Amino acid sequence: MASEPAVELDGVTRRYGETTAVSALSLSVREGEFFTLVGPSGCGKTTTLRLLAGFETPTTGTVRFGGQSVAGVPPESRDVGVVFQSYALFPHMTVGENVAYGLNFADPPGGVGRDKRVRDLLELVDLGGMADRDPDTLSGGQQQRVAIARALAPGPEVLLLDEPMSALDAKLRERLRVQVRELQQELGITTVYVTHDQEEALAISDRVAVMRDGTPEQVGSPREIYRRPATPFVADFIGDNNVLSGTVTDLRETAAGRVADVAIGEERLAVGLDGRTAARGDELTFCVRPERLAVGDGENALSATVTSAEFLGETTRVHLDWHGRQLRLRTRSPPTGTATVAFEPADAHVVTIR
Repeated sequence: MASEPAVELDGVTRRYGETTAVSALSLSVREGEFFTLVGPSGCGKTTTLRLLAGFETPTTGTVRFGGQSVAGVPPESRDVGVVFQSYALFPHMTVGENVAYGLNFADPPGGVGRDKRVRDLLELVDLGGMADRDPDTLSGGQQQRVAIARALAPGPEVLLLDEPMSALDAKLRERLRVQVRELQQELGITTVYVTHDQEEALAISDRVAVMRDGTPEQVGSPREIYRRPATPFVADFIGDNNVLSGTVTDLRETAAGRVADVAIGEERLAVGLDGRTAARGDELTFCVRPERLAVGDGENALSATVTSAEFLGETTRVHLDWHGRQLRLRTRSPPTGTATVAFEPADAHVVTIR
């Protein structure tokens, strides 16, 4: 028999007057999983985290930990550690006192002493020997690691992180997210992470929920979310993408599988169906990642005009105009002027068929 999810939201809605922040949300997080909520501002991801922490109460629906409802259970009794975007360290306390704060309400796990627990956690987050420092003498990344150690001090079953990297510069954010992932794996702690950064979500998560209008648009592994977006919103939101729609004019079998010929204006493009069912006259939406476009002729050759280019180091992102539609190409050899770019039918992913 499958074990109960570590964390579960079952049909949860949260309203504020006439505004619905979370709508009929159902999600489950497995024990020891690193689960990320990603989406634009106002999509309900932080409200979802606050519902798990107990800072918000569902208007309808149920929140469960280990199969048991936590309705009416206050935050301090939910066995969760919470890390906020703003660190929220106590400036009048030393680093060690900040880490030990949660131990005022719960004994250290494993029967270890308070001082040893603080020392061990500071070593764990690479801040050994800094217990007597004042928080304002630390860098932003160090302060965030103190906040993580403080959340972990009582040995919570679940760790909740609300955009913990957003105030840091890009390189520090990249380093710290690796440390957070390594720490989570070492401890095996169930973690729910909130971010608006799609790259961050893909880099560190076991599974990702892409949120929109208070509900998940798609839940899956980072690779699945990136390669097989389930909706036009996910296709457009997660990473660079070229999302196109047209009418199916013909269907045929090829050596690579079944292909739909799709009319977009005066052009005809071949799109691999990858097991999907389509009929002539259907409206088909598909996407092609910029790295799957190649400069030069191919089965799906598009003659487009280069409008701008962004040098990104290893590659260049080229913006193209194709019959009034904006396309993006990633390449090491950027074209100029009018360029022909192409993609294979198998490199197109069908998003919807109507």
